[in-house]
Amino acid sequence: MEFEEVIKKRRSVRKFLHIPVPRELIARIIGAGHEAPCAGNIINWRFVIVQDEQKRKDLAEAALEQHWIAEAPVVLVLCSRLNELKKFYGLRGEKLYSIQNCAAVAENMVLQAVNLGLASCWVSAFDENEVQRTLDIPDDIRPQVILPIGYPAETNPRPLRYKLEDITFFDSFKSNKMEWTAAFLRDYKFVEKVKESSSNFFSRLKSLFVK
Repeated sequence: MEFEEVIKKRRSVRKFLHIPVPRELIARIIGAGHEAPCAGNIINWRFVIVQDEQKRKDLAEAALEQHWIAEAPVVLVLCSRLNELKKFYGLRGEKLYSIQNCAAVAENMVLQAVNLGLASCWVSAFDENEVQRTLDIPDDIRPQVILPIGYPAETNPRPLRYKLEDITFFDSFKSNKMEWTAAFLRDYKFVEKVKESSSNFFSRLKSLFVK
């Protein structure tokens, strides 16, 4: 799958088919996360793979009773070891870099799931103490993200987004209405239209030869 197609296909999915996810796919998802950038090249993230049915139910309860989480055949819990970054960067490392690192990891994992024909949903609303208790997570390691993973049982439309010209700035926050900003975005939209037209053309061409 093309990279931009993966990005555009990503959706928050909360309904999954009752089909097990092969271990090699789980490994590839975690591997993609492990390639994420990190502050000072300090690997503070830790992964917990949850497949046990009761533990998935307990996690769903800990996630403010989001019971749909337990329907996913596998739940990945991404954690951060706080002392790793605090040692080098102090409070900023503990409170900011540790979270940013795990956010980059989670995004890689979500996109790889889509690339492999799977789906997920980024869950941040949960009782940390309950998640720690359920998974025997030490006190110096903080749960950051819960990612239910499975084959999607629903197709969700693209959510509404602001227009790029309303949220894009050049050099200053006061510059987003300047002409060259509009030209930049016009070029971007032109490229997107060309790519879409090319894709449609090759699809029609392929249909002439493949029966």
